[in-house]
Amino acid sequence: MEQGLNEFIRKQFALEKQDIRSYSPLTLAFIGDGVFDLIVRTVIVGEGNTKPSMLHGHSAHFVKATAQSKMMECLETLLTEEEESYYRRGRNAKSKTTAKNASVIDYRRATGLETLMGYLYLTGQLERAIELTRKGLEYYGK
Repeated sequence: MEQGLNEFIRKQFALEKQDIRSYSPLTLAFIGDGVFDLIVRTVIVGEGNTKPSMLHGHSAHFVKATAQSKMMECLETLLTEEEESYYRRGRNAKSKTTAKNASVIDYRRATGLETLMGYLYLTGQLERAIELTRKGLEYYGK
């Protein structure tokens, strides 16, 4: 990849580069949620054209907290020390929101995954984010 998506967007909007170490885990999870969702939606759309309602349902199946938590079962053993650190920071972050259809444990693990995705995206490691998502989807049954 010549230029990462984050870098391209920053340049287009004249945004200064930020030190992501200053970001809270929940800020990283905020952007990571979108990154994970975009990767999953890209995979689903890449499988062929279908009704939007079907697309949404298929996507929602993989981006819900219970699915993300299940994916982390296999991904945790594949993480580098730094990736594991960001995952743990997200998993242990105190959030004011709670899961609607997931246990507290699943919700926290999902937040950890989203934090990890945010970290990878903002540090220009989109290929790694895609690799981990692919492995998680394969493990989950995609």
